[in-house]
Amino acid sequence: MKTLFEKSIAGRGSVYLPECDVPKITLSADLSRKTNARLPELSENDVSRHYSELERRAYGVNNGFYPLGSCTMKYNPKIDEKVAALSGFAEIHPLQPIKTAQGCIEVLTRSEKLFCEITGMDAMTFQPAAGAHGEFTGVLLIKKYHEMRDEGSKRTKVIVPDSSHGTNPATAAMCGMTVVSIPSGEDGCVDLEKLRQAVGEDTAGLMLTNPNTLGIFDKNILEITKIVHEAGGLCYYDGANLNAVMGLVRPGDMGFDCVHLNLHKTFATPHGGGGPGSGAVGCKAFLAPYLPIPLAVSANAEQSLNADFAESIGKVKSFYGNFLVLVRALTYILTLGREGIPYAATHAVLAANYFKKRLSEKYTIAHEGICMHEFVMTLENEAKQQGFTAMDISKALLDRGIHPPTMYFPLIVHEALMAEPTETESKEALDEAADIFLAVYDEAVKNPELMHTLPQKTPIRRPDEVSAARNPRLRWSAGE
Repeated sequence: MKTLFEKSIAGRGSVYLPECDVPKITLSADLSRKTNARLPELSENDVSRHYSELERRAYGVNNGFYPLGSCTMKYNPKIDEKVAALSGFAEIHPLQPIKTAQGCIEVLTRSEKLFCEITGMDAMTFQPAAGAHGEFTGVLLIKKYHEMRDEGSKRTKVIVPDSSHGTNPATAAMCGMTVVSIPSGEDGCVDLEKLRQAVGEDTAGLMLTNPNTLGIFDKNILEITKIVHEAGGLCYYDGANLNAVMGLVRPGDMGFDCVHLNLHKTFATPHGGGGPGSGAVGCKAFLAPYLPIPLAVSANAEQSLNADFAESIGKVKSFYGNFLVLVRALTYILTLGREGIPYAATHAVLAANYFKKRLSEKYTIAHEGICMHEFVMTLENEAKQQGFTAMDISKALLDRGIHPPTMYFPLIVHEALMAEPTETESKEALDEAADIFLAVYDEAVKNPELMHTLPQKTPIRRPDEVSAARNPRLRWSAGE
């Protein structure tokens, strides 16, 4: 497929601007370009066809089954898009007078109330732009807490289980903390003895996802948070997997002190392609004075923004975060209501367990028993004995019109495939997908060599991934 620059024809165009009705300003020479910007010259028809062709090459939830584990790629209700497109939301300017933005600030205050109810927290910020950004904010809150107690220089270690998302240790390191990894037990949960050995006077906190990345709800969660608290540390909840438990159990009731929420996962706003996302952060009351400013407040039916927090960690993003993502999430919550939120969670768990049961006919499940919203398969034996890998299965699924599950994650499972079907898939869709997964497995057993050549029907065939990783071409240049 050609780029817009390759399709460019000199002199062609489609932009017709009205005559300028304001005084023209000429920039000084030091501010002016020395050469004209090299922009493609195309007709409106050229541009329209180009982006339609790109759309046909893209794959999203609207195209078909999308079981990307840990990402919760569920359907985004169109009512959320309709509300976010209302002019009062879509055309708001962050610098306009507060009295003209009362409805938008009410979105912030009402969302805070609902998300605190769902998570068991007392206060919330919507500034963070993504899940990892929410982690960063949460760890900064913990760090600030210890600094305010004159223990900042002593409490510098953050405990992270080996099954965690890779962003967890990266976040802790970015915040200047030392990362302490603890292993999982044979049951896939936190090893309590290793945790007890890891905590001490230097413990700042624990970063944990529950259910964890293996799709297991840790039965010892109350003991885990108790161990950390007794050592003087705080507990941070990675909300990546909240979709399995929202409305059923709250992180605050598990003993967590702060939490981030992936609004672009659990609360059904568009996900993927680099954003925008949202990593809203909630915390208990004792951490609230450290939240990023400003915070939306409501008093006497008047909405306002309060920046009077001397102990705040400051801003983590300009203005108030990705506002329209929050509008979508609030619409989702109000649409489902108190009964619909747990209903969605239970059906996410049901879908995952049904799909796991179907695939277990041929695929080896890393950890048996009831899973939550996702589960992990391992093709370690197949890779060693039969010559096909998790990568081969994933490439073959592409030829069948299915987005593959997450590959090679978590790292503690070799040749891993992690699948999350989500609650928005019907039984018919799950059965159709399961039949394809099983057929691909049979094909791999019968002809493992063929698997190394797949996919064969996609716009881009199987690339040399080692060369692509070591010699990436991230920019097109004229003449190539």
